[in-house]
This record gives sequence, C-alpha cells and structure tokens, in this order.
Amino acid sequence: MTIDLHGHTLSSAHVRLGQAIALGLAKGARILLVITGKPPKSAAFDGHSRRGAIRGEIGHWLETGSYADRIASVRAAHPRHGGDGALYVILRRSR
Repeated sequence: MTIDLHGHTLSSAHVRLGQAIALGLAKGARILLVITGKPPKSAAFDGHSRRGAIRGEIGHWLETGSYADRIASVRAAHPRHGGDGALYVILRRSR
C-alpha cells in the first residue's frame, strides 16, 4: 500500500498519514510505502544536507500518533521506491 504526501501541507499530510495507517491496518497490510518527497534542490547547493518539512516531522508523528503501538519499524525506502524521498512503515500483525 502506498500513500503520497508530497506536496501536502504539514497539517494535511499528518491527517492523511493517520488515515493511510488506519486503512492499511484494516486491510491487513504489512508495509506502507510513504512518499514524503525529497528536500528542495537548493539544499544540495548550500553544502548542507537537509530534509523536507514532511520528512522532518514524520518520525514524530509516527512515534506519538494513535497507531504508534501498531508500527513495528520505519525504514528508508529502496531507490526504486523513492530512496531519500520515501519510507517504509512496517505494521505489526494483528492478533
């Protein structure tokens, strides 16, 4: 299952992430591919590595959200799935 948050505001991305996790759990999904988008290209020119706004907040959202106990882990996405602009959210199996 995939959710694309790229281009959303922080508040709408936060809401959509919660909805996607709820839907994934209801469907029995184990992996949620979350596309956050890559940081602005200007970040590469100033010599500092930066994260986009959504990518910077998503860890906090996942740790403190209502589904935090249903998340087994969060991992960097493979380059073919978005690389630095995406994450895998591994969901726990329901018992």
